[in-house]
Amino acid sequence: MRAKYINPFTDFGFKKIFGEEASKPQLLDFLNALLPQPNKIVDLSFKNAEQLGITDADRKAIYDIYCENEKGEKFIVELQKAKQNYFRERTIYYSTFPIREQAEKGNWNYNLKAVYCIGILDFTFDDYEAEPEKHEVVHFIKLKDQKGKVFYDKLTYIYLEMPNFKKNEEELETRLDKWLYFIQNLEDFQSIPLIFKDEVFTQAFEKAEIAKYNQVELDSYESSLKVFRDNKATFDYAKQTAFDEGINEGRKVGHEEGMKEGIKEGIKEGIKEGIKEGIKEGIKKGIEEGEYKAKLEIAKTLKANGVPTELIILTTKLSKEEIDKL
Repeated sequence: MRAKYINPFTDFGFKKIFGEEASKPQLLDFLNALLPQPNKIVDLSFKNAEQLGITDADRKAIYDIYCENEKGEKFIVELQKAKQNYFRERTIYYSTFPIREQAEKGNWNYNLKAVYCIGILDFTFDDYEAEPEKHEVVHFIKLKDQKGKVFYDKLTYIYLEMPNFKKNEEELETRLDKWLYFIQNLEDFQSIPLIFKDEVFTQAFEKAEIAKYNQVELDSYESSLKVFRDNKATFDYAKQTAFDEGINEGRKVGHEEGMKEGIKEGIKEGIKEGIKEGIKEGIKKGIEEGEYKAKLEIAKTLKANGVPTELIILTTKLSKEEIDKL
């Protein structure tokens, strides 16, 4: 079935829903649902998403969405579709631009406005130590000291790990739940669910409806969708290849370790069995030697008493040579 609504994980789709001037009510509502601040955002203004370095030689930064509220606080919103090395480092680098741009010429007391870096991720980080962290959807990060106390509360990093959001429609409780459910399932909807009947979400669905796009918008979306699918296919292939290689390497290591352990156990069992057989053989040999010595003593006594050699041989089963040596 052909999709009725756009995929919000594409660059075009994400910016269509949250990054246009007409989408300001949706972005404002989403941020208010996400940010744990007592004073809600009243208004937003979009800023230039391309941040230049101090000189032409410096590396620049291009955000998906960059905006500012009525207090001058800065918000960077990034959609990351595939896992990327050093993505956290990238967001930290990005956060330096809205900090640096606040510098004033002349006398300045360094009183900075808050900066929020928000990453909506279509993957999960895999380096969490605690089990609950691995399954959390929202991660808030601030600068803290060695005792866990917040050192600076005007710089906040927020990561939304979308694969960890597993609620169905009946389980949605908060406004943020609704937004995450909307983002995660938009492309699969064929009609607007009852939970999204308020004006903000109704407008979001209208902006996401593919049938309302002109040819230029359709071409842009198809191009963006192709990039998304290609990236996802590449990521999925790399993930599966790494998994297969891991399985093969595991089998190889397991086989080698099994061989080592098998040889070790074999030697151990062999020594044990050898001792057992040696004792058994030693006892048998001891008995045989004891019986032989007894025969010699009997033969020696018979010979001393003048018993004929033939009769001694018949009695002791010794040879004539053995008797002659006595």
